[in-house]
Amino acid sequence: MSGLGGLNKSENGVVIGLVQLQLPVVETKADLAAQTDRIVAMVGKARRNMGTMDLVVFPEYALHGLSMDTNPEIMCSLEGPEVAAFRKACRDNHIWGCFSIMELNPGGMPYNSGIVINDQGELKLYYRKMHPWVPVEPWEPGDLGIPVVDGPKGCKLALIICHDGMFPEMARECAYKGAEVMIRTAGYTAPIRESWRFTNQSNAFCNLMVTANVCMCGTDGTFDSMGEAMIVNFDGTVMAHGTTGRADEIVTAEVRPDLVRQARKGWGVENNIYQLGHRGYVAVEGGAGDCPYTYMRDLAAGAYRVPWEDEVAVTDGTGFGFPRPTRKYGEKLADAAEEEEAA
Repeated sequence: MSGLGGLNKSENGVVIGLVQLQLPVVETKADLAAQTDRIVAMVGKARRNMGTMDLVVFPEYALHGLSMDTNPEIMCSLEGPEVAAFRKACRDNHIWGCFSIMELNPGGMPYNSGIVINDQGELKLYYRKMHPWVPVEPWEPGDLGIPVVDGPKGCKLALIICHDGMFPEMARECAYKGAEVMIRTAGYTAPIRESWRFTNQSNAFCNLMVTANVCMCGTDGTFDSMGEAMIVNFDGTVMAHGTTGRADEIVTAEVRPDLVRQARKGWGVENNIYQLGHRGYVAVEGGAGDCPYTYMRDLAAGAYRVPWEDEVAVTDGTGFGFPRPTRKYGEKLADAAEEEEAA
């Protein structure tokens, strides 16, 4: 049940709108200001479109387009005019909003960041993409972990970005920290369509968690984004799906976080988020709570290495025009330059 896309809102329902925003071209500060105004206008459209809507979600790259331009002149900050405009739009329209920015990072590459603002204009969630889509994207790997916050009507809310959702560990981390609704924003293009669909469903089912997922849409004259907004229920059922590829369409559904909570407490069969740490509880009291997974132990020890490590052909972005990095994770450019000089 999606309440006819949220038109018939139940007492415990949260109505989500996913904006399949037209893919822009943003090259200058004037372009950035114009695209900010456009997103603000779409927040107003979302509110007018459905008075029951609690949360409107914009895709990754909604503000900057897909150029991968790292020009500091068009990068953003939490204190900048773009975020200020988004906060005002949410406050003026009495709606929660999820937005994408490319965030200035002095001494390093920009972060690909996402924010959630409440209906009072307050910043409630701030996330930096942990898994940039290498080797295509130049963004700094995120360093804030995955925050889970109290969202609209008290639902536990998390945000991941695009390629993050191809790692089952990301959705599992959201659920493990209590998320009942996981947003996934993206700028994906058509070749990823099928992978996008089944990972959105598996992320939901494997964690008894609603997933709300949306890409950019339309063409910028070079790239063709696919839209493909999807709201998936905690049992993996697709509740709403933007299959038309129509730019600026807002795909909506009502979700029920209370039923997520009920399933997590009441399900026996396929309560996988619980059973991961309670293996075979029918045979042994409380189940096995060890970590039998080699990759988890190695990753925690800083020793992650696949058997074919030395044969991996693509390990930097030079094939896409980016210089080979010399800076280690956590270092700033000045620190790396000092180390090179000392050597």
